[in-house]
Amino acid sequence: MLTGAAAAAEQTIRRPTADSTNRLQPDVIMPFGNTHNKLKMNYSAEQEYPDLSKHNNHMAKVLTPEIYENLRDKETPSGFTLDDLIQTGVDNPGHPFIMTVGCVAGDEESYEVFKELLDPVIEDRHGGYKPSDKHKTDLNPENLQGGDDLDPNYVLSSRVRTGRSVRGFCLPPHCSRGERRAIENLSIESLDLLDGT
Repeated sequence: MLTGAAAAAEQTIRRPTADSTNRLQPDVIMPFGNTHNKLKMNYSAEQEYPDLSKHNNHMAKVLTPEIYENLRDKETPSGFTLDDLIQTGVDNPGHPFIMTVGCVAGDEESYEVFKELLDPVIEDRHGGYKPSDKHKTDLNPENLQGGDDLDPNYVLSSRVRTGRSVRGFCLPPHCSRGERRAIENLSIESLDLLDGT
């Protein structure tokens, strides 16, 4: 028997589900949590497959009913699902002249669990970048070239923009408020260690 916070998280919520004839059964008790995906499993992949016929994004180009059926019941250890991954591309069909990505990863494991979809999307989006390709990373500032020869008559300011992926934390589309605060604290602690102007 659950007590305290666990019991609160396991609140009884009544959600409609479908039986084998697809008639709704309104009194099925579901635990509070990632039930949005669990309920979808009451329907076939064909019934749940999104209509992407008017979409212009990389996900819509790659996703097939077969890939959807293969991946729809998978989730990462943090609970990120295929439907979470594609929802932004379903909601935002894109524009005929602007090809968007149409999907997001929720965590590091997304790239392995959903590689059947993500590998071709990444390859398509990045002009042939294959799963075997590796991004070259050099964080040694001694190896930087250029930037010290900018003409002050033309360059008034510049900025460095960075994104974050911190191993062990979910990515922004799936990050909890607590995780965001932990990353903020980790960033502050790390940046406080830097010296210079």
